Amino acid sequence: MAIGTQSAERSPEFRRFWWGEAVSGMGSGISNLALQTVVLVTLGGSAVEVGWLNSARLLPYLLLGLVVGALVDRVRRRPVLVATDLAQAALLGLVPLAWALGALSFPLLLVVVVLFGTASLVDAAASMSFVPRLVPRDRLQRAHARLDSADAVAQTAGPAMAGALIRVLGAPLAVVVDAATYVFSAVMMASLKDVAEPEPTKPDLPGVRGLAREIGEGARWVYGGSGLRRLAVSTHVWFAAQAVLTVVVVPYAYLRLDLSPVQVGLVFAVAGVGALVGAATSTRLGLRVGTGGAIISTRVASSVGVVVMMAATVVPVGWAAGAVLAAGQLCHGWAMGTSNSHEMAFRQAMTPDALQARTNTTMRSLNRGVVVVVSPLAGLLADRVGYGPALAVTAAVFAGSALLLIFSPLRHARID
Repeated sequence: MAIGTQSAERSPEFRRFWWGEAVSGMGSGISNLALQTVVLVTLGGSAVEVGWLNSARLLPYLLLGLVVGALVDRVRRRPVLVATDLAQAALLGLVPLAWALGALSFPLLLVVVVLFGTASLVDAAASMSFVPRLVPRDRLQRAHARLDSADAVAQTAGPAMAGALIRVLGAPLAVVVDAATYVFSAVMMASLKDVAEPEPTKPDLPGVRGLAREIGEGARWVYGGSGLRRLAVSTHVWFAAQAVLTVVVVPYAYLRLDLSPVQVGLVFAVAGVGALVGAATSTRLGLRVGTGGAIISTRVASSVGVVVMMAATVVPVGWAAGAVLAAGQLCHGWAMGTSNSHEMAFRQAMTPDALQARTNTTMRSLNRGVVVVVSPLAGLLADRVGYGPALAVTAAVFAGSALLLIFSPLRHARID
């Protein structure tokens, strides 16, 4: 049951939840760049290894996502949030420990990242399905916009902090900061005492057939007659483009544009500024053009942003190239900061509580499954044909995700 209806997204319980998500998100902004720098600098890897790293982090979504969604719908979600935060903190702490002992290697890093991704999967399933218990339906978009604002701040400050920490401490030790943020998040989640979280209606573990039936219920809801199918497919396509961009852009910045870790951190901080502006204005945009119109606008903006990033090669390497790259990141960051609250609010408003975790993990699992498959291919593409053609493919796929929604009923969708 949601707590209150008047400014529910500003209630003390939601604030605690928000702080936990905000601080751990800040740490993730640090470790995302730090881990890729570990691969490229500490371990001497290339775009191919970065692709495998990103694939490994999201592999659990492909292998376990549907099962996790069905299981999380059977349990109270707050204890899950506490346990997974602590697990993520412990796993991240293994990276600097292994480095200090001289045992850090790429295979070991992949193992840690797969385990971390598993804990993150369970945490995400519980976290996303917990928000509708904190706020009512008509406040979901605003609540997610506040969460997105925190994420945008993390995208802004996290990479900038990462660049400074990497220069001063080295990439492995920078990961320690992220581990500490998950401990803080666990404390915040444990303090959520006033939320009326119902006992699970199906507390016993199902058999194989029962579990398969419940997974099927979630998949049929997403891809059946719920109205979510076209959005789901468009989002899968968007994640294919995002997978290529994520793999390509850091090596592109380091190896093609000759940027330093501090410069790369500042570039990604600009993306966070864009995300912050997007999150802050997302409600106003939705009121003007509707939920569907807002989502379509962001898909187009991502495609434009990548085209701008490609233009960084026509100016001198260093700060000039970094400025052009940052302009593209600003545009793409705005798109991400704007879109998520509308997509999440639409999904959650269309879905009953008993299906929330399964709906979220069904979509997230296939989204991340796309990343798992595409990321290694993106690294190979960048190494074989170059960063420019890889970015051109990215822009085209982002545009395709927009076209799927432009020619669909979702372009008229609104959440009242």
